[in-house]
Amino acid sequence: MTLILLISAFSLIGLIALIFFKPSVLYRGRSINIYWLAPLLGACALLLVGSVSPKTVFTELTRDSGMNPIKILVLLISMTVISIYLDNAGFFGYIAAKVVGLAGSSEKKLFLILYLIVSVLTFFTSNDIIVLTFTPFICYFSRSAKIDPIPFLVCEFVAANTWSMALIIGNPTNIYLASNAGISFFEYLKTMLLPTLASGAVSLFVMFLIFRRQLEQKITTEKPSLKLENRFDVILALSHLFVCIVLMSISVYISIPMWLISFCACISLLTISFVRSLCAKTGFTLISSTLRRAPWDVIPFVLSMFVIVTALNASEFTERFAEFLLRKNPVYTYGLASFLSANLINNIPMSVLFSSVCENAVGASQVGALYASVIGSNIGAFFTPIGAIAGIMWMSLLKLQRVKFSYVDFIKYGAPISVAAIGASLAVLDIII
Repeated sequence: MTLILLISAFSLIGLIALIFFKPSVLYRGRSINIYWLAPLLGACALLLVGSVSPKTVFTELTRDSGMNPIKILVLLISMTVISIYLDNAGFFGYIAAKVVGLAGSSEKKLFLILYLIVSVLTFFTSNDIIVLTFTPFICYFSRSAKIDPIPFLVCEFVAANTWSMALIIGNPTNIYLASNAGISFFEYLKTMLLPTLASGAVSLFVMFLIFRRQLEQKITTEKPSLKLENRFDVILALSHLFVCIVLMSISVYISIPMWLISFCACISLLTISFVRSLCAKTGFTLISSTLRRAPWDVIPFVLSMFVIVTALNASEFTERFAEFLLRKNPVYTYGLASFLSANLINNIPMSVLFSSVCENAVGASQVGALYASVIGSNIGAFFTPIGAIAGIMWMSLLKLQRVKFSYVDFIKYGAPISVAAIGASLAVLDIII
């Protein structure tokens, strides 16, 4: 057990070091993420020393259960590709411009509208895509209007990582934890809607308290264009997203797994787009750029973490950890432990680990533990930059946009908001479970 813990610990330390100091490298002008190398080396080491056998890993990878990481990866990447396609078609940029147009000259009104729009879009798509799309727009508009971008950037990041809790597809961590437990789309929504509403209301209130003085300035810049260039592609992607979400919400009744629904929706979208581009002779730029932006690096990352967690399960570490957490109310112990763990090892490896830890709880305790872990994995994203890969990418994006926002600044704003948000959401979850 000691060897397994040492290798796992070094893998996670290496992961944190890569995320902070070298999350990506440039290759032929393209930025390639390499944060997954540390857990990959750790997984290989565990296999080489015999802490976990290749046969065991293969059996776990191919078994017909919600824990199957291949199905989870298919669901995650399929939904992300649909969201990226929408982004590349100009939908999110159009919405961002629309937000500014609705706000008039009031910063407070812009702040509130931005929060609502980001929340709604995240609810139906993906938090990472919304963050990476809206951030450059906010930076550009703030420079043009000569207003402080920080309140709006924090608003966007918090809204995206709060409302990503509401649907199972909002965050990869939701997908992994809920799919492992066999929770249906509607069952998940029914439980998580009220905690998400509580967290959203509290986080918005705290942000208004923090930024109330900075939002007094008037907006004087000229409003951006609202023209939507690729109307057909936007309608095509939105229709696929709508049908996909509807079918996933009733997947338990029609006996079709969510991963298969999302995969078919993704393939259908790309196929129709390909045929249309071929007939119209317009080129395949939209498809190729969508596939290039897809999070392919999450595949070796999740599979490597899966091997590490399989080894930890074999060593009985997860069972002992679960026994410790179950000594008190699991809603609070699992919620706070997942919240803190996400900020030690990042929320995706935390979710892979906690999916196994939650299996050691039973009955109502398991239900409370699972949903509390989901809450911790989402809200933990805006406590410190290490909480989510999106946080590291967001910080890098701000640096490219020449916005001064340090890790200390992140914690200064993120800590009070996230602590208040997780307290409210766990309290509501405890009441309804």
